[in-house]
Amino acid sequence: MSPATKRKTPHEAKNSGRRAAKKIPLDRKDRLILNEIQRNFPITHRPFLALARKLKLREKEIVERVQKLKDVGIIRRIGASFSARAVGFTSTLCAARVPGKKIEKFVAVVNTYPGVTHNYEREGDYNIWFTLIAPSRKKIDQILGEISRKTGVKEILDLPASKTFKIAVDFSFE
Repeated sequence: MSPATKRKTPHEAKNSGRRAAKKIPLDRKDRLILNEIQRNFPITHRPFLALARKLKLREKEIVERVQKLKDVGIIRRIGASFSARAVGFTSTLCAARVPGKKIEKFVAVVNTYPGVTHNYEREGDYNIWFTLIAPSRKKIDQILGEISRKTGVKEILDLPASKTFKIAVDFSFE
């Protein structure tokens, strides 16, 4: 593919304007930290100290390494993941038919909404896909209407799940 037709990865679409992940070598300590924080991030007033004690490293070193991994795009975010349904919210998968010349603006508008958890470009007529979480079905409808009005994109499919399948993805950095 030529650079003009290169498809964005999910990270590139969601993080337009941010630095894309660089390929950097991970040493043993980076790997230990990444393995631990995927599922076992401590919920305490000093989580990096708790990590340091568990991994037998210094708190300052953990903070610096996590910041470095974040700066280069290996760590995109550190935060909790909740089941939208379990906390009374609703979610939907959306697919939009976005003309090539409108993709950048469309992605930028979609990314302004805090309930967007993924946003990526795919091959095909419906070329931008994103997930949206909101307090209610009514709020999702409102947001999708706003996105359409702000971008001029009229074809946005709203595809709420009829059954939820959740697969945990952890990477082994061993």
